[in-house]
Amino acid sequence: MQLQQKTITTPECKNVALVAHDNMKPALIDWAEKHKDKLIKHNLLATGTTGNLMQKQLKVPVKSLISGPLGGDQQLGGLIAEGKIDVLIFFWDPFEPMPHDPDIKALLRVAAVWNIPIACSVSSANFLVSSPLFESEFERQIPDYESYLKERL
Repeated sequence: MQLQQKTITTPECKNVALVAHDNMKPALIDWAEKHKDKLIKHNLLATGTTGNLMQKQLKVPVKSLISGPLGGDQQLGGLIAEGKIDVLIFFWDPFEPMPHDPDIKALLRVAAVWNIPIACSVSSANFLVSSPLFESEFERQIPDYESYLKERL
């Protein structure tokens, strides 16, 4: 039995998650300052330290989750699976091994499973926020687990 897909509409005002490895936090904050006018139109969430830094530097509301290594990445993954995150901007450092690397891979995997836009660098984040879809509704396909479970029972 194949898992079916369903179409949902992502709203104009999105829930945007912002995450960065420690040595990438300055780059994310710098990027966010440059795109503040676009970001403030959305609900911003971030893992602990990143959220606190962003709120302090940008002076905009950012809902801070717990710190990434303490489970914030998994908390964010859960929100993605619940349909409560529409966009993930995650500045990660592929050269620095981190003790929570499996958590990072799990976060990127769940974002791909739920087909949300992901930016992992300044260039991809620039493309994402410059898209007309960033400020409008758009349709995307997601797994239809409800139908799948009904067919199995």
